Amino acid sequence: MQNMLSLDHQSPVPLRAQVESLLRDLIRKPKYQKGALLPDEMKLAVQLGVSRGTVRSGISKLVFEGILERRAGVGTRVSNQHFESGIRAWHSFTHEMESKGIVIQNFHVAYRQVKVGADIAQALQLDGLVPLLWRLERVRGWDGKPVLQSTSWFHPRLQLKGNEDINQPLYEMLEKNTGIRPHHARDQFLAVKADAHHARLLEVEPAEPLVLRCHTAFDAGNRPFEFAEVHYVSSRFTLTLDMRRGD
Repeated sequence: MQNMLSLDHQSPVPLRAQVESLLRDLIRKPKYQKGALLPDEMKLAVQLGVSRGTVRSGISKLVFEGILERRAGVGTRVSNQHFESGIRAWHSFTHEMESKGIVIQNFHVAYRQVKVGADIAQALQLDGLVPLLWRLERVRGWDGKPVLQSTSWFHPRLQLKGNEDINQPLYEMLEKNTGIRPHHARDQFLAVKADAHHARLLEVEPAEPLVLRCHTAFDAGNRPFEFAEVHYVSSRFTLTLDMRRGD
C-alpha cells in the first residue's frame, strides 16, 4: 500500500482532486470493502505529503456521497448502506452483474478505427480536423438474450493501438494500456424506439421501446476520454439511480 499512496505534485491536476481519486481507488480494495478502517487523516496526509485539510476534504466528499461513513472515536470505513451509482456502478458492468450471480455473454464485438461526425467530435471536445477514432461496439446480455448494445468512441489522446484486450472490463483495459482512470462522468437518458439496426442486434421488434444512455467519461483533469451510446432493452433491464438530498 505504500507504493499506492502517492500523488504527482508536479501534475496540473489539483492535489484535492488527486486525493479524492486515490481514495476512490483505495476503498475498492477487498479489505476496505469488508469493513476495515481507512488510515486516519494525519497518517494519510504524511504519506501523501499534503495538508490534513486536503485529505479531510476528499474524505468529506465521499462521506457526503454516502460512500464512506465516519464515526467519532472509531474511524472511517466504507458504508455498508451504499449502493454504487453513476460511474462507480459502471466501472465494470461485468463485475457488477457477476456480483448478482449473472454471467455476461458477448453476442457481438467489433473494434476498429472509424471516421466520426461533428456530434462525436463535440462530445470529446475535439477541435479542427478530427482524426480516425477507435470505436468499440458490443452487444451483451445473459440467459441467451441480448440486453444492451454499446458503442464507445475514444479520444486520440489515449493513443490506442488496436491490439488491446477488449475482452477485459473496459476501464480496467484502458487503465492498463493508457494509465487513464475514470474520475467522473456525465450521463443523459432518453426514451427511444428501436430502429432496424438495433432491432436486429438486440432481437426485438422495430419500434420497440429502448432506453438510450449517452455517457461521457472524464479523467481527473476534467478532460473527456470516452463517449458512449448504450441502448438497453427496457423489458429486460432496469436502470436504478440512487439519489441523496444535499444538506
